[in-house]
Amino acid sequence: MIIHQFDQINSILNTFISEIRDVEIQKDSMRFRRNIERIGEVLAYELSKSLDYEETEVKTPLGTKKSFLCSDKLVLCSVLRAGLPLHHGILSYFDRAENAFISAYRHHPNNEDAFEVIVKYFAAPALDDKILVLTDPMLATGKTLENVLNALKSHGTPKQIHIISVIGSKSGVAKVKKVFPKDTHLWIAAVDEHLTSKGYIIPGLGDAGDLSYGVKL
Repeated sequence: MIIHQFDQINSILNTFISEIRDVEIQKDSMRFRRNIERIGEVLAYELSKSLDYEETEVKTPLGTKKSFLCSDKLVLCSVLRAGLPLHHGILSYFDRAENAFISAYRHHPNNEDAFEVIVKYFAAPALDDKILVLTDPMLATGKTLENVLNALKSHGTPKQIHIISVIGSKSGVAKVKKVFPKDTHLWIAAVDEHLTSKGYIIPGLGDAGDLSYGVKL
């Protein structure tokens, strides 16, 4: 796996990461969603540098100009519901991409620390020879992305897989590195050291889905 980690590089991205972590600023759900979108936009731009391009000629009112435009076909796949703001940010740059959505949630039997990831809703186009971009804001244990990968296998073999995440744990990164193809790219804004016993990232930011859309029952 090729890992692109951006919290060790000084850029405006650090501002957006800092604000989504801040216990006071994150109370503003609209600002929280917009910051996640901004992070998605920055990571989408960085990802775009790795794609294939072909030369084309653009006609202007005063002449013509050669340019290089992306020739890859992309499919953006997001995990509901927390992945929606990140998806929107990426889609604002890859606005011609096809879209896929999958519902995955943690099931804690008897409220124990151990959990399994259950996939229910799933809608996706064919993936053969396309660039698959998986978006999940919190790469905690890596179990969700592993289950998503398994669910997508019935829809074909992508040309290449990219993962975009906002914050991950070291163990989560290690997990996806183990289960995904070796040529997979991981684009991640920040990586934290630890997980709680229930698999939440420390220091992380809390529950991205709740912060974006309200606390669930």
